[in-house]
Amino acid sequence: MFRRLPETAAQPVTVVIDGRPVRVPFDLTAAAAVLIGDGITRTTPVSGSPRAPYCMMGVCFDCLMEIDGVPNTQACMVPVAEGMRINRQVGARKVRS
Repeated sequence: MFRRLPETAAQPVTVVIDGRPVRVPFDLTAAAAVLIGDGITRTTPVSGSPRAPYCMMGVCFDCLMEIDGVPNTQACMVPVAEGMRINRQVGARKVRS
């Protein structure tokens, strides 16, 4: 479904996706980096169904992930950086009281 454009000479970066280090091209967004693997960014709060990036331009919110400790971040809008920690969001988030 997705196909990468020809590679550039730029160095890749290492990001940590769900605790696993992954080398990705420096010019990807966090959502695109997740698509290299299984593509699942979160699960729905009610049924637990897996979701994946859909629009890749910040409109649909299917790519919400925890990035560097910040939950509910639109992964399609965040460029990858060396050492970035990207975690899948599972179900409903707990609200701190």
